[in-house]
Amino acid sequence: MHTNRRHFLQGVGASLLVSVLPGLSLAASAVSNRRFVLVILRGAMDGLAAVPPYGDRELPTLRKPLLVPDENLLKLDSFFALHPALPQLHQCFQRKELEVFHAIATPYRERSHFDAQNVLETGLDHPDPGAEGWLNRCAGKLPDAAHAAMAIGQSMPKVLQGSNSVGSWTPDALPELEDSTLQRLRRLYAEDAFLGSRLEQGLQAQAIAGDKDMSAGSGRRNNNFVVLAQAAARFLAQDNGPGIAVLEASGWDTHANQGATQGQLAQRLAELDNGLAELRSGLGAWWGTTQVLVVTEFGRTVAMNGTNGTDHGTASVAFRLGGSKGGLQQGGSVIAKWPGLLSSNLQDGRDLRPTRDLRELFAGAENFLLKGGA
Repeated sequence: MHTNRRHFLQGVGASLLVSVLPGLSLAASAVSNRRFVLVILRGAMDGLAAVPPYGDRELPTLRKPLLVPDENLLKLDSFFALHPALPQLHQCFQRKELEVFHAIATPYRERSHFDAQNVLETGLDHPDPGAEGWLNRCAGKLPDAAHAAMAIGQSMPKVLQGSNSVGSWTPDALPELEDSTLQRLRRLYAEDAFLGSRLEQGLQAQAIAGDKDMSAGSGRRNNNFVVLAQAAARFLAQDNGPGIAVLEASGWDTHANQGATQGQLAQRLAELDNGLAELRSGLGAWWGTTQVLVVTEFGRTVAMNGTNGTDHGTASVAFRLGGSKGGLQQGGSVIAKWPGLLSSNLQDGRDLRPTRDLRELFAGAENFLLKGGA
């Protein structure tokens, strides 16, 4: 019986609800009429490829094999452009629903993914494994702090870990159970105060996220950022849904065969683009009061390495998207104090030098949630 219970709870996607999130209530009131989504790109996205400064004359000499031809770029202004795999982000930019922050980084200046992600998620100026996540701290300040935030994905990210209660949902990777089996299990657990309530919460989460439609296919399909974005939109679009969601996308550590117009980085960018478009579409009327922040732990080297890729760097790019009341200050703008790519201007002689602290955007997100501004 114990084995059957465990397998069933895993099958309905409730294992995280039971082991990590006791007391999750999907019926809790939303914190406000605002929504905030944090997207973490794990592995260090190459900001110089995602948003190439095609107006910088040094760029072609440093990484010509990795450059998209100018005629294929999605121009933002006379200096910056988007990679052609980001056409829907380009449309957001034209609608003034996107701000692009370039040459931006946390205070971390080493090149460890683990430590850099810790700084990114705690909001501190140094790694601290015991610190709470900055978004968990932020959730605790909201009017309805209980269940105000939710992780969408396979694990609970550090940014949401802490003393305040948060929720979680993960795609179901196991075969769907028949309705008759579910009804029998409901009757079986009806008098079990702990497992019975968790079972109902798991089923309710599946119903909201549309997990029956999403669970078909391979494990990669279940981890696909587009699938996670669709689920996040369904949760956030509920009138009584969470006010905060965190999504993660991996695969940005492009040490070898990074590609240019085509290749592994272009594929990741296209998936990000499609996922953000699905999030916007799925939120419907909620998009008007939503802010989305897309960040990565650090950037990549300016010059290409010997395996047609890029190594760990410093500054990168962040994206902030939002609807008409999404707290944007300069929608349709690239916000950057450009340091230049001359060797004398590079961080440690190899990286894009940061000229803006990423934590300013974290503070803006908190201000948006608490006061409606950025």
